[in-house]
Amino acid sequence: MEAEIERILSESRTVAVVGISDKPDRPSHIVARYLKERGYRIIPVNPLLSEVLGEKVYKSLSEIPGKVDLVDVFRKSVNVLPVAEEAIRVGARFFWMQEGVTSEAARELLARAGIPVVMDRCMMKELAKRGG
Repeated sequence: MEAEIERILSESRTVAVVGISDKPDRPSHIVARYLKERGYRIIPVNPLLSEVLGEKVYKSLSEIPGKVDLVDVFRKSVNVLPVAEEAIRVGARFFWMQEGVTSEAARELLARAGIPVVMDRCMMKELAKRGG
């Protein structure tokens, strides 16, 4: 798993942050800001917002123009499967479920589609562990 995480972090430049909050104290906001400060292009996804961290917010992955390397999910576990299905449709290369977010059904679906998955881990913490 560690080698897979290393690969995902090094090969991803464009990160769709699904379920981002505009509240600065929320984990999704903190992680997105951290990624942006470290040179990742973040694409916020939340149907209830229009702008976060100076970036246009998209209502869904399907609305994002161009390709997304990584889908980083901040949603309740029960809501992950439709996000995984959409990630496959838009051709995302990698899929990441943040700490506390798990879905075996999504993991299995993504694995069948050939998309590497990280589950129940914090992208910010994983980057920080690696000096990022």
